[in-house]
Amino acid sequence: MLFRSLHSSRKLQYLSMRCFSSAAPPLVLKLGDVLKKARVFTEEDVLQYSKVSHDSNPLHTDSAAARNVGFEGPLVHGMLVVSLFPNIISSHFPAAVYVSQTLKFKLPVYIGDRIVGEVEATNLRENKNRYLAKFKTRCFKNGEILVIEGEALALLPTLDYRAVEV
Repeated sequence: MLFRSLHSSRKLQYLSMRCFSSAAPPLVLKLGDVLKKARVFTEEDVLQYSKVSHDSNPLHTDSAAARNVGFEGPLVHGMLVVSLFPNIISSHFPAAVYVSQTLKFKLPVYIGDRIVGEVEATNLRENKNRYLAKFKTRCFKNGEILVIEGEALALLPTLDYRAVEV
């Protein structure tokens, strides 16, 4: 069921009665909307993630080991990079529940690369007073080279979202 068909007159009345701290109308997620966040992953990020995840693969911490198998240098853990997706969703929709994620790792991400993660709403449907949202998920190196893609499913408490700086 598409977003435009979700609203009954009762829901529209509810939305119009909500109080917001600014005079601007609330932002409402609709199909095709893209939410983004940029990040540069540091050596410290990789070391901390290695400790927490217990992933001690030398490809992430040892330049010589990475170069010996054909990489330019140590790699950022793929799962650390894709942590951008739930971060984007939860920062726009506090109390969102991440349901699933599929991933295709296309190219390596190196320490110091500027990565832009984005989620694009591709399907929205009501589910027990919440919304099940399907997102196309992508990460780009330097804003243009696709390094990771997939799909995410999240349960959102509302389709109203907060604007957050990239």
